[in-house]
Amino acid sequence: MEESRKILRSLLAAVLVFTTVCGTPRSVSATRLKDLADIEGVRGNQLIGYGLIIGLQGTGDKQGALFTSQSMSNLLERLGIRVSPEQLKKTANVAAVVVTADLPAFSRPGSKMDVTLSSIGDATSLQGGVLVMTPLRGADGKVYAVAQGPVSLGGFIVADGGDKAQKNHPTVARIAKGATVERSIPFDLFAAGTIRIVLREPDFTTVTRVQSAVNKLVGHDRAKAVDSASVVVPLDQQMGASPIQMIAALEDLQVEPDEAARVVINERTGTIIMGEQVRVATVALAHGSLNITIKTEEEVSQPNALAGGRTETVENSEIQVGEEAGELRVLQGSVSLGQVVKALNGLGATPRDLIAIFQALQKAGALRAEIVVM
Repeated sequence: MEESRKILRSLLAAVLVFTTVCGTPRSVSATRLKDLADIEGVRGNQLIGYGLIIGLQGTGDKQGALFTSQSMSNLLERLGIRVSPEQLKKTANVAAVVVTADLPAFSRPGSKMDVTLSSIGDATSLQGGVLVMTPLRGADGKVYAVAQGPVSLGGFIVADGGDKAQKNHPTVARIAKGATVERSIPFDLFAAGTIRIVLREPDFTTVTRVQSAVNKLVGHDRAKAVDSASVVVPLDQQMGASPIQMIAALEDLQVEPDEAARVVINERTGTIIMGEQVRVATVALAHGSLNITIKTEEEVSQPNALAGGRTETVENSEIQVGEEAGELRVLQGSVSLGQVVKALNGLGATPRDLIAIFQALQKAGALRAEIVVM
């Protein structure tokens, strides 16, 4: 008995230690603030450049792209070789591309980043090519990075005679870590003396919950929601001494976001996504579909022996039209998402049918949700 008590006390002590270390369990529906919002000023900057890809196997720009031959002539002239653009019109191993990249926040000279290359001429494939040194400029016209290196495609194109096989887009390529940052963008994140949290999906309910969570962390109701998307946190003397640690603590806050009732429809693929807040008012609903079947068979027409005709092959077409019965069903008001799905599945509706049903419910004013068509 004494041994059993010792084991029980040891188990209780272990549970107490585990509870102390792990703390209060977090809400299942709560989300980290860093997954809902951004810190104002922490963002990337778009860069763009014009370059040439060489080393293609006859899949580069043809005579239709005059700028390619002119660019190649300019490149060779900078290398000490004078060649007229007219002499380079038949070169099909070069392709002109636009190079784009996203300069990450707080990048320093020497950092690497990925670049994307898109053909702007009549090249058929960029496979096997190498990008020549290309300056990348920002919106202010200054050079912030330089890109160069062999390209990588996620597809291919093969043609022989009249047959052709293609996968993905062979005229768009990437170079992983293909650009080197040459200039950093000067920016003082804490110059204003505040930290502004910006929600990715503006919502008054969510921003109020963010304000409450931040005030529990910093205290004294310092955080203020200025609109439906942003919360401002002033930096006092204590927080100003370690603002980076403060941002890290803010990003780890648990906030339960409020979700709008929304139905997202992609008519091209028949995809339907519904949130758990979707509700349907009391409505009578019937759905049926019209089926048309056309069947064509070839038959042999054999004339009588004394008819003087000849044997021929004729087509016999049969058309059948049928309409499935649509039973009128009642969907009770204020039903949940699961009940809506169960009722619509009971009608035997396909995704295409569901799209028409949701649009009709919205027109009738019975759908308590916003429909977003992609």
